[in-house]
Amino acid sequence: MKLELETERLMLRPFQKEDAEMMFEGWASDPEVTKFLTWNPHENVEVTRQLLSFWEKEYEKPERLNFAIVLKKNQRLIGGIDVVGYPEGIPEIGYCLSRAYWNHGYMSEACRALLDYLFAQGYPEVAINAAEENIGSNRVIQKCGGEKIGEEWKEIPNKGQRFKICRYLVKAPRP
Repeated sequence: MKLELETERLMLRPFQKEDAEMMFEGWASDPEVTKFLTWNPHENVEVTRQLLSFWEKEYEKPERLNFAIVLKKNQRLIGGIDVVGYPEGIPEIGYCLSRAYWNHGYMSEACRALLDYLFAQGYPEVAINAAEENIGSNRVIQKCGGEKIGEEWKEIPNKGQRFKICRYLVKAPRP
């Protein structure tokens, strides 16, 4: 679904083909950013272009929410946030952010915007998972109201590594 969300400092909008260079340079090629993701760093910008082309087709599905995170002040693409699936009917959020923009509160801001949207759509809770080692991601989830509901060891596809995954739920605010 093509949708835009806005926060004080950010615009969350659909990805576009023209985002390939900034996405590749900003985070898709960075092994530190992709360390805990299900995909490996992109080897070249063509891989990023192919992914964006695939995502463009995915926007035709009403349940597909996938946003480029753009700084309003300079229109710089700094990351992405999306609903990666709906296990047991519960939306699950995933995200990544260019390392240059870590520790500025941008991901917490983007995550809150997507959570607010999902709660407004009637979802009573949203899942977010993070590897225990991924301190920054766990902090984002906690800042957004995530309650830890469990842990499990999982092998991350394409990585050949096992990580302890912390599972969180964020519940909609009570009226």
